[in-house]
Amino acid sequence: MAFGEIVCGSPGSGKSTYCYGKHQLFTALQRPIAIVNLDPANENIPYPCAINIADLITVEDAMDEHHLGPNGGMLYCMEYLEANIDWLEGKLAELQKDVYVVFDLPGQVEVSTNHLSVKRIVEKLGKAGLRLAAVHMCDAHYVTDAAKYISVLLLSLRTMLHLELPHVNVLSKVDLITKYGELAFNLDFYTQVQDLSYLSEHLEASLPPQFAALNMAIVSLVEDFGLVGFETLAVEDKHSMLHLMRAVDRASGCIFVPPPDAPRPPDALPMNPSESTAHAPNAYALMTSALAPIRGPMSDPRDVQERWVDARDAYEAHEKMKWRQEGEAVRELARKYTKESEAGQRKNQADGRNHVGSDFKIQERM
Repeated sequence: MAFGEIVCGSPGSGKSTYCYGKHQLFTALQRPIAIVNLDPANENIPYPCAINIADLITVEDAMDEHHLGPNGGMLYCMEYLEANIDWLEGKLAELQKDVYVVFDLPGQVEVSTNHLSVKRIVEKLGKAGLRLAAVHMCDAHYVTDAAKYISVLLLSLRTMLHLELPHVNVLSKVDLITKYGELAFNLDFYTQVQDLSYLSEHLEASLPPQFAALNMAIVSLVEDFGLVGFETLAVEDKHSMLHLMRAVDRASGCIFVPPPDAPRPPDALPMNPSESTAHAPNAYALMTSALAPIRGPMSDPRDVQERWVDARDAYEAHEKMKWRQEGEAVRELARKYTKESEAGQRKNQADGRNHVGSDFKIQERM
């Protein structure tokens, strides 16, 4: 069974940037990955694209052929892909076996909240043996405004109920959150979606009083379902990407087994010396992955808040110092290598001169 994820979210939430970061991370980890662009209007794709819906249909084609607007053309493209699902299945069959597949969806929210084509496509891919999880990207700056935060909660809940997939909601661009104002509460209040009644005062400050009852009804609706929670993401931070990767893997049940020549993880269970690492049990077994908490840097929202909100300047100064030290170490290693290389060349030249001199003396004696 192959695994993958559906990346959805509103325009500008960082879907394509996340896909590119995922490709870089998986390449570094030697995990096979293929990214599928399902946005027929995406002309500037930053990541290596294994499959592109533009090879089948584009929004411009749909608009010109059927005299549609941008949104109508987008929905038509999704319906066209559903009708030609065999094209997508054929392209997926050509990929490397057991490759991790990432689907980059369009930014129109109706594609993942109420239009049925993407849902049916996901169902057909599931029947074909592809186990998917949904990754819903939400811009982190929404948490700085109570009304926007409630709207994001509703959008996330609607997406979860519509797609009916293992689901991970993500507050993206968390490293930029301080640019949009101060947080009314600690970050874990927003990621864990705690008692939302505390938002009532902030909602009343930003909305007319006649909406107070409606606001609390919406808050109660979200709390009654008890489904919405958020992970955080700073796509340029290695630890943040690794944490989100583990969260998505746990949601889908994916366990990556390294190739036979890869070094054994330090926490792996003892194995038979004659058995390759590809067949050895590892520490991240299915039940452990499903039940145990995710540990590591940036796995706790309090650590994320300290890194990007409370002590950002101190962290960045520390990182710059580490980068300078690493750069100096690399330069010192390069200087050492250059000196050794020059010394070796001088030795070879000296040996060559001695060899020529000895040959000349031998010829004189002859």
